[in-house]
Amino acid sequence: MRISGGKARGVELRVSKKSVHRPAMDRLRQGIFSSLGQTVVDARVCDLYAGTGSYGLEALSRGSGSCCFIELNRNACTMIKNNLRIVAKSMGEPNLIAKVIQGDAVKTVGQIDENYDIIFVDPPYDAITHSAPKLFAALDRALSDNGLVVFEMPGNLEIIPEGWILKKRLGKGNNQPTACLYKRA
Repeated sequence: MRISGGKARGVELRVSKKSVHRPAMDRLRQGIFSSLGQTVVDARVCDLYAGTGSYGLEALSRGSGSCCFIELNRNACTMIKNNLRIVAKSMGEPNLIAKVIQGDAVKTVGQIDENYDIIFVDPPYDAITHSAPKLFAALDRALSDNGLVVFEMPGNLEIIPEGWILKKRLGKGNNQPTACLYKRA
């Protein structure tokens, strides 16, 4: 898995062979960042269910102002910290504004006293339907006024929570992962 754009373009991220995480597909990630364009620049970003940290690291490479990675798995948090060092070194920016928080995504993002311009959400697919209502309530509190939520999910799943607008859907659908860009209604 590599960073696909920005200052760290081409940098290979470390992914543990023992990882139970499903890394974001390069093609889908590229499509997402093409759609986001310049909105990433200087944005405050949160990467929920961060796993490998690929969304947040890509955002930092493309000029986001900061990133908060939230991940439950301790080993994955260590992997994200290692990847942060690799990306920062490649960018020549030893002082990237980033933090890694080990914790439950829904609880943690709902308790953080910070607002984000872009929140990337890539939960375990089997938990999406069950956790979506609580998750979107927490996202509502954590999102800045004109912020966007980028939610990766299976292509055969459609979620449009009350109070939210599906702005765009990326990906082929069916059995392939898709990404939905939401904003508040």
